[in-house]
Amino acid sequence: MSAALEVGQVVAERTYTLTRDSLVRYAGASGDFNPIHYRDDFAQSVGLPGAIAHGMLTMATAIQPVVDWLEGDSGPGAGAWVSDYQVRFTRPIAVDAETGAELVVSAKIGQLDAEAKSARVDLTVTFAGQTVLGKAQVRVAWA
Repeated sequence: MSAALEVGQVVAERTYTLTRDSLVRYAGASGDFNPIHYRDDFAQSVGLPGAIAHGMLTMATAIQPVVDWLEGDSGPGAGAWVSDYQVRFTRPIAVDAETGAELVVSAKIGQLDAEAKSARVDLTVTFAGQTVLGKAQVRVAWA
């Protein structure tokens, strides 16, 4: 796998639209029914711009392009798996009741280690032109 990859190579890019429906579905799946995720008035009362996306929903959405790349039948990601994933939450994502929120994800190779048969994939995750996840890194490994 590493022979087909190089540092700086973009391996996946995707844009996702989070909606209030997304928040409701995630709340049901996760059990996180904090009203900051569905009530603008409550979110604003605690200093947020409005209802915000769950952090773990943002994190899961951000890694999806990498997972799709790894699950491909061919290409340099095929046959590899995620061995570690870490992010730092830097900014909330306000999900407008009518228009939702567009999350833009770009994944590029940040480091290759042929001996360890692994790579670090750096994610750039933005909403409204601003980074929402800092130091978002996915470690992938292959046999």
